Amino acid sequence: MSSTTDFQDPGPGRDAGVLETRLIGIAHEKFASDVWGRTALLTRGVSDFSDLFSAKAVDELISRRGLRTPFLRVAKGGSTLPDSSFTSPAGVGATISDQLDDTELWRKFADGATLVLQALHRTWEPVSSFSTQLSTELGHPVQANAYITPPQNRGFDDHYDIHDVFVLQIEGTKRWIIHEPVHMDPLRSQPWTDRRSAVAEAAKGTAYIDTVLKPGDVLYLPRGWLHAAQAQGKVSIHLTLGVHNWTRYGLAEHLAQAALAALCDDPEMRRSLPLGVEGPDGEIAAVRERLAAAISEADTTSLFHRARRGQGRPAPLGPVAQLAALERLGPASLVRLRDALEPRLEGSRLTTRVGWLDFPETHLPSVKLLLDGKDHPVTDLGVELVERLLRAGVLVPVEQ
Repeated sequence: MSSTTDFQDPGPGRDAGVLETRLIGIAHEKFASDVWGRTALLTRGVSDFSDLFSAKAVDELISRRGLRTPFLRVAKGGSTLPDSSFTSPAGVGATISDQLDDTELWRKFADGATLVLQALHRTWEPVSSFSTQLSTELGHPVQANAYITPPQNRGFDDHYDIHDVFVLQIEGTKRWIIHEPVHMDPLRSQPWTDRRSAVAEAAKGTAYIDTVLKPGDVLYLPRGWLHAAQAQGKVSIHLTLGVHNWTRYGLAEHLAQAALAALCDDPEMRRSLPLGVEGPDGEIAAVRERLAAAISEADTTSLFHRARRGQGRPAPLGPVAQLAALERLGPASLVRLRDALEPRLEGSRLTTRVGWLDFPETHLPSVKLLLDGKDHPVTDLGVELVERLLRAGVLVPVEQ
């Protein structure tokens, strides 16, 4: 099958986000209806990603940032190497034993190992900002890893991921061989190793995509799609943005959790089974009835939003800048809601990733105004409210 997409679009709209303008090259609606979770998509030269990541960033992270495991792993020949083979204490004042040893990493890289910088959404600000914006647009959590592979080497054998991925080629070139799933839409509890033989057999067949990614190319793969990749004549660096999909099964888990919590308050459900009972047959009908009723009445909204908040972090907060903002606060000062807070106002309570706050009725109009995410002068909100929200880490100052 052709390695290029058949989808064509005249271009993104004026208000298009990073998904549309930097990753897919087609309209958001087209991607949502025809591609998302359905099929692989290859887009050529969609963006220049040098603002996000580079070889220089790799060297800085490994040699100068004092990273520890699990922020890096090393793979060669389809296997992951033990952490102890590339970590060591870092000398006086930094004797923690699992810090990256840049000398050992260099030796392994020169010997053909792939370096995997994990959780770049936590350690490299440009990638962090991009991942946060993409997560907001998709409505699903996003993580970011970088794969640095020496020429003519591969880090991992054919496998599938249990989350969707966007592969962004940063530097060098890499050949990707893609096969259709052997297990559609795998859950997080269904890794490829559970179907190792089926994966190996499918990988022998005709590829769905067999192509070389060049800088600026993007490959989207839904979870379950088989893939393997090998660097070509130069060092290959690519970013993988992993989308940790919310699923109907996940919602069912929250529904069952809420129903079981409600059944804790049902005296009949807490009662012991009859003495000498040999099996559940005599009780299961009553249990089914009460469980079904609890599920039908369960409100999973709070559970869903709590879980969603727990799967991400708010935008970085500088304590020195935050204190300075409080000290120089005036009517003309500008503030805005901190990014990636996942705020939710229910009645008079604002719940965010940094906790919850209750407000008097007089403050609610200003709180609702802040939820638009725009810059607002203190004079429009009130000094008392702004001070409270700055101290709580909900608002941040806007540089003027």
